[in-house]
Amino acid sequence: MSKGTILAVDDEPDILIALEDLFEDEYRVLTSAKPEEALDILRADPDIAVVVSDQRMPGMTGDALLAEARSFHEAQAILLTGYADISAVIAALNRGGIIGYVAKPWDPTLLRATVRNAYERHRLGRDLATERALLRGLLDHAEEAISFKDASGRFVRLNARKAGLVGGTVEACLGRTEAEIADTPQAHEAEAADRRAVAAGEAGSTVIARGALGAERWSHVIRVPIRGGAGEVTHLATIERDVTEQKSLEARLRQSDKMQALGTLAGGIAHDFNNLLTAILGSLELVGPKIADQPRVKRLVDNATGAAQRGSALTKRLLSFSRSNDAHARPVDPNALIEGMSALFGSSLGSHVSVVRDLEPDMPFALVDPDQLELAVLNLCINARDAMPDGGTVTISTRRAEISDDPDLKPGTYAVVSVADEGTGIPPEILERVCEPFFTTKAVGQGTGLGLAMVFGLAQQAGGRLRITSEVGQGTRIELALPRAESAAQGIEEPATPAVVTAASPARILVVDDDEEVRHVTASFLSDFGYSETEAADGHTALDLMEKGERFDLVVADLAMPGMTGVELAAAIRERFSGVPVLLLTGHAEAVQIPEDLPVMTKPFASAELAARVSQLLDTTA
Repeated sequence: MSKGTILAVDDEPDILIALEDLFEDEYRVLTSAKPEEALDILRADPDIAVVVSDQRMPGMTGDALLAEARSFHEAQAILLTGYADISAVIAALNRGGIIGYVAKPWDPTLLRATVRNAYERHRLGRDLATERALLRGLLDHAEEAISFKDASGRFVRLNARKAGLVGGTVEACLGRTEAEIADTPQAHEAEAADRRAVAAGEAGSTVIARGALGAERWSHVIRVPIRGGAGEVTHLATIERDVTEQKSLEARLRQSDKMQALGTLAGGIAHDFNNLLTAILGSLELVGPKIADQPRVKRLVDNATGAAQRGSALTKRLLSFSRSNDAHARPVDPNALIEGMSALFGSSLGSHVSVVRDLEPDMPFALVDPDQLELAVLNLCINARDAMPDGGTVTISTRRAEISDDPDLKPGTYAVVSVADEGTGIPPEILERVCEPFFTTKAVGQGTGLGLAMVFGLAQQAGGRLRITSEVGQGTRIELALPRAESAAQGIEEPATPAVVTAASPARILVVDDDEEVRHVTASFLSDFGYSETEAADGHTALDLMEKGERFDLVVADLAMPGMTGVELAAAIRERFSGVPVLLLTGHAEAVQIPEDLPVMTKPFASAELAARVSQLLDTTA
């Protein structure tokens, strides 16, 4: 640790030598015989802690020297004087120019003690000044709202950020409680929390909200009791940090997790529902020829078939919602897609909203993923419904547009799908942000902020554009322009169907499915085609049959089965019984990762589809 520095000033060299001898073991000692020179030394050395000066010196008295030094230096001053100069001592003390004096001839012990006390006072003053500067810098520049209160909750220090939160200035807040500054429920709650923290005597934290519901500003408040010398709580420090963005992100992540869970649930429901539909539709198709001469019964069967097919369409929507694969663009008739969503609008928008369609005839086909477009239109309609809390009309329209003046689009013909509402409209400052991912004005749990972002992403991916026009109190109109497909047949692969649903040649087929009803329908279809079929309830049973010498020309297996999946079964068959093809049936293609070289057919399926795939696979291996 470095020594402190003192300055001894006296016009007699012997006294300076004596002072230097007295203090050199404990301090770094500077000396000067001239007052003006001493002032220059002080100006050059801000670290001098104590000045010991004689009173009577030519040119300037000691009290005058120390008074002038006091104007620009923080050194503590001690006057050396005779008893005759007591009036000068009193005057110097009154001006605050010195902290004490020692009479000549001095007592070495007394002089050491006086200088030591002065040095400690200077050091403590420096430390205090440093702490004040640090505290001032913290208060002035911290992003947090910081305050110090006495045990009664009155502000003794605070920064401008905290003053702004309580509704005042720093000067106006000092000496007052929060409730005295602003008589609000939040202020009284803050005072109650302060009292609890003082009574507990331990640091704690709370999270509070300010503002209207749905537009709250959240703050994390830390309260730290400060104890005095006797151990009692004398002050309370509060540090308040804005955590609105963090809370918002947490809420969005929770909502995103819910959406992901819902997507997974939708996929699981679709898988189970497709199994049911396969059994229902297959059974209805199998019973059809048996009631051909019973028109009343056939009508009932046809009604049931139609209802099951509508269920199949709903299941496809669930799968498109839950899937995570890339979009597959192909020509889509926007008018037909919107007409096909009629039942979905009724179930999704509720009875307070009516849907009007204004569809331009002879619309060009749009090149887009139909499932993504359907989900986009549904999202826009749900947003329109939410913008009309008292109900109203949602207008869905289509039109052909020739666009050539948009620098972001290729000139050409576009299919435009629009959704308009009569709702509250969107303020300009919010309109700029509505397409940002996770941005939403809805309360937590009522929206993810992903709807318009998804529609915007669809437009970008398809090579189109999204335009939003809105007026507060009048409603909103959103237009989705999609590029025209070159031809209606572009990219469409029609499934091949056999001319007759019969076996071209005898074949033995093993049907593997853990669902007994689906397995029975599939086996019955194959039997009606003229094939010889055998059933197995799981992959292990199927392998046991083959290892015991049963020969099969084809294995038709479910994808998702307990114990062994269809993919695992196919791999085992390829390894042990090469040359036997495997056709996978699935109600949810994303349930298991499927190799690209494995043929797959989705449930529910018609007998003609199954006949075509089986015939194709058997011909390939013949």
